[in-house]
Amino acid sequence: MEAFLKKNSNKKKLPEFLTKDEQYALLKQPNMRYPTGERNHLIMRLMLNAGFRLSEATNLKWVHIDLMSGKVMVREGKGAKDRTLWLSEKDIMYLKKWKERQIEVTGKNPEYVFTTLKGEQLDNRYVRDMVYRYTEKAGIKKNVSPHTLRHTFATDLYKESKHNIRLVQKALGHSDLSTTQIYTHLEDEELEDALKNFRR
Repeated sequence: MEAFLKKNSNKKKLPEFLTKDEQYALLKQPNMRYPTGERNHLIMRLMLNAGFRLSEATNLKWVHIDLMSGKVMVREGKGAKDRTLWLSEKDIMYLKKWKERQIEVTGKNPEYVFTTLKGEQLDNRYVRDMVYRYTEKAGIKKNVSPHTLRHTFATDLYKESKHNIRLVQKALGHSDLSTTQIYTHLEDEELEDALKNFRR
């Protein structure tokens, strides 16, 4: 029995993710009146809605985005594996507004989507600290990092695609399906919850 419990306690847990309410609370924190707030809101929004890795978001260039169709080419992600993603109309709207403001604030036409007010590429450490700061401000009692936002995207996509694990694999850019299989634990958790509350 002890060995059984030990074996099950070592089962790979699903990484922490945010609920819909927590996502809304997080995205409400940046002050959109300021250019930095608008930029910070957008970078978190795209991580939640498109599943970008931190490095993919900070390395994203305007030339990789079609603002008409919403098509995004994620160039040389982890393992130098390119992939194609599509953004919603609302995300495209936010990107267009940010591009106009970015040009106005920096006085130039920056190569990268997410830059400092001087038009320089945004630093990964800044984004990590920013996500942590907004998480605390939102009163979210979880250890949230940029990678948590990617896991949140994958979790939501897995549920909304009716557990289509290969679709999630493609969206995340995983070359090996076994890396994505961790999200199938959601089925076990949902089944456990359903059976425990069955015919009460």
